[in-house]
Amino acid sequence: MKLLAFESSTDLLTVAISLDGRILEREGARGASHSELALPLATALLEEAGVALSGLEGIAFGAGPGAFTGLRLACSVAQGLAVGIGLPVIGIGSLEALALGAGDGPVYACTDARMNEAYCAAYKVSGNSVETVIAPVVSAPDRVPIPPGQGWLGCGSGFAAYGDALTERLGTTLRGMDGGARARASMVLRLAAPLFAR
Repeated sequence: MKLLAFESSTDLLTVAISLDGRILEREGARGASHSELALPLATALLEEAGVALSGLEGIAFGAGPGAFTGLRLACSVAQGLAVGIGLPVIGIGSLEALALGAGDGPVYACTDARMNEAYCAAYKVSGNSVETVIAPVVSAPDRVPIPPGQGWLGCGSGFAAYGDALTERLGTTLRGMDGGARARASMVLRLAAPLFAR
């Protein structure tokens, strides 16, 4: 399948294309306007892959939770491109994509929701399968839900913004943290591909 995806739920914009399982991805400069970069990045990827927009079979986007402006951009660009040529569109949870990018094992995905709140969820990742343990919620960092057991990898911008409060709250359930991890369009594609195939 030939699929395109956009992910802009955080400060990082990524665009990716999947060509029968092979994924190419590009990212915009952090701090640059996502709205100015999304279409040029998509156009460059399509040209690099030698695929016309009409040759795609579907478009996916990171559906959040995340920054409202970024979510609106990814959704509107995906829908705008798809409507013009009659393609299906699928929204994929951004925390789920973030967890998939962390690799196999238990992953506690947490992103900065601003105003001293965090979006968080817990998943068990195995290959391209992501099983929800705790569904996405928004919470004060010192009140986030605690996942069962131990060995959870904490990832996402929430750990960069609220690391101390999250570490105190989650305690020994965590085996490590990666505050620099972000949801990426390539992970959105890996989650969307089986949905499009069905």
